Amino acid sequence: MYEFKDKVALVTGAGSGIGRSVAQLYAQNGARVVVSDVNDEGGNETVRLIKESGGEAAYYRADVANPNDCEALVQFTLSQYGRLDFACNNAGIGGESNPTGSYSIEGWNKVININLNGVFYCMRYEIPAMLQNGGGAIVNIASILGQVGFANAPAYVAAKHGVVGLTRNAAIEYAKSNIRINSIGPAFIKTPLLSVLESDENLMNMIIALHPIGRLGKPEEVAELVMWLSSEKASFVTGSYYAVDGGYLAQ
Repeated sequence: MYEFKDKVALVTGAGSGIGRSVAQLYAQNGARVVVSDVNDEGGNETVRLIKESGGEAAYYRADVANPNDCEALVQFTLSQYGRLDFACNNAGIGGESNPTGSYSIEGWNKVININLNGVFYCMRYEIPAMLQNGGGAIVNIASILGQVGFANAPAYVAAKHGVVGLTRNAAIEYAKSNIRINSIGPAFIKTPLLSVLESDENLMNMIIALHPIGRLGKPEEVAELVMWLSSEKASFVTGSYYAVDGGYLAQ
């Protein structure tokens, strides 16, 4: 257990999957949590699960592709709980599957706006809020595809590489201000994002086979690393990228 009592955490894309697990684990460790998503049903369900387990949480709908929403989300956090200590910028989409030469302009813009611009917009307002209370920790959810390519996913790969670079840059800028900023690179995690593939057993087996460990990851396994990076146990860690990938990148 980590001692997050009297701390406040903000998690985007927390209506399901990795984001929900992160929000729940922050709460289990004593933090008050602002849950954000564009899926109101999922976001409110996350809040219900947290409260049912004795934690404290509030839901705020925000589209991270909209900078005004990101600013309002942080302001809501401050008005609700008075401070911001931790942020996990997790919201993201997979996007269409097409090679670069035929990838739609609309599809490119949508993925970049949510997966990369959304992380910047959130940090743009999270950082000043953290400075008000003397520091904090930000964990950006990138991907293994923030390190390597993956055919037919040019926008996703470009966005996730961008998240890793943005994380490193911001970490350098705010290290002396007691704000630590790191990124995590999950491999294929068993979340609703992969549910569209479950009907194709051969494809799922192929994806599983990409991981030397022989299975998909679990959202809780990603959340555990977010907790460590948020905690004082990681007090000398900033600007780093950590893979949670069952050996994917070691090949």
